[in-house]
Amino acid sequence: MEPLDIDLEEGELELPADPMHLNLGPSHPAMHGTVRIVLELSGETIVKADVQIGYLHRGFEKMCERGTWAQVFPYVDRLNYVSPMLNNVGYSLAVEKLCGLVVPDRCQWYRMALGELARISDHLTCTGAMAMELGAFTPFLWFVKAREMIWDILEEETGARLTHSFGRIGGMAKPPTPDFKGLCNAALPKILDLVGEGEKMLLKNRIFIDRLQNVGPISGADAVALGWTGPCLRSTGVAYDIRKSHPYLKYDEVDFEVPVGTRGDTLDRFLVRLAEIRQSKRIIEQSLERMADDGPVNCDDPRVVLPEKQDVYTTIEGTIQHFKLIMEGAKVPAGEVYSYTEGGNGELGYYLVSDGSGTPYRVRIRPPCFQITGGLHRLIEGRMLSDIVPTFGALNMIGGECDH
Repeated sequence: MEPLDIDLEEGELELPADPMHLNLGPSHPAMHGTVRIVLELSGETIVKADVQIGYLHRGFEKMCERGTWAQVFPYVDRLNYVSPMLNNVGYSLAVEKLCGLVVPDRCQWYRMALGELARISDHLTCTGAMAMELGAFTPFLWFVKAREMIWDILEEETGARLTHSFGRIGGMAKPPTPDFKGLCNAALPKILDLVGEGEKMLLKNRIFIDRLQNVGPISGADAVALGWTGPCLRSTGVAYDIRKSHPYLKYDEVDFEVPVGTRGDTLDRFLVRLAEIRQSKRIIEQSLERMADDGPVNCDDPRVVLPEKQDVYTTIEGTIQHFKLIMEGAKVPAGEVYSYTEGGNGELGYYLVSDGSGTPYRVRIRPPCFQITGGLHRLIEGRMLSDIVPTFGALNMIGGECDH
C-alpha cells in the first residue's frame, strides 16, 4: 500500500489528519447478520480491517450432545440453512462411517440428486444476493425464481421447503416420490434459462464488471494457507473438489467437471458458482437416470433404522425396536471419526466421538465459512470502502455454520 504522505505542490497546505475509525455492521443487508468489521480508514481507503464474526452462538455442538444420534438432524439443518440437505447427507455419512454402514445404491443416487439440488439453491442465493447488494435487483428476482423451483421439488420430497430433517442414519426418511424424476427433468432446463437471463443482464453491464473484476484477489497458495476450500479456493485456479479428490456416494461414477478461475478475484468467485450450477445439473441428470424406480432406500439394520409404522402398530418386535431407537437412541460403536463432504461453500466436516451409548459424546463441525471469513481482511485492506460489500458477498458467509 502506498504511504499516506505525498509530495505537496507549491502553495498547498498540509492539514493534520488522523485515520478514521468506522464500524461496519452488524447489519444484515451488508454484513449478513452478526459480522462486524472495525475499519481504519484513510479517506475511503482501508488501512486496517478487524473482522469479527459476532455472537450468534447457538450452541449447535452442545445441543447435539444432549440428544440421540438421530435427533441431531434438525440441528445440522440450521448450520447452512441455504443448502440444508447437504448438511443432512454429510452428517448421515459421518455416523454411517462410524457404524460401518453402506446404504443401498438407490439411496446413494437419491442423496446425490437431492444434494446437488441444494447446491444449486446455495449458489443461486449467493450470486443473486451479490447482484442485489450492488443494485442489480432484477437478476436477484430471476435467481430467486429459479431457487423457488428447487424448493418446490424439495418440499414435494420432504414436506419442508427449507429445514428438511430428511436424512437418516442408514438411509433417508422416505423413498423418492413417483414424480421426483419428472419434476427435476422439467425444472432444470427452466432454472438454467433463468440463470442465463441473469447472466445476460450482469456480465454485459460495465458497472457490475468494474465492481468485481480485480477486486479482492488472492493467490492459490495464500488461499490454501488460509484453509480455504470450495468455490472460493477454486476461483484461484486450485481444482480441489472433494467430490473428485476423495469421492463419496457415487460421485466417482458420474461425469462432471470442476470449474476453476484464474485471478481469484470477486468476479472469478461469482463466475465459478454460476459454472458449478451447470455441473450440478449434469450430476442430477445422471443420478436420476441411474437411480432405480423401486427398491430400498434404507439399509437392513434394525440397530439403527426405524421399523415400518405398520410393524410398530401390529408386532411386538416392531414396537420394541421403535421404542428402543426413540427413547435410547441407536447404539453407535465406540470410537471417533472425521467425515468430510463437499458442501455449498467447501469442505463440510463432522468429527464425531461415540462412547457406545445412544447419545453422541462429542460432535464437532468443520464449517467451510469460518476459514474463508478469516481471510476477508486480506482481501479488503488497501481497497476502497465500497469494495467491502461485493467482496464479502462473494465469500458467501453463512452465519449459522460460521459462528456455530
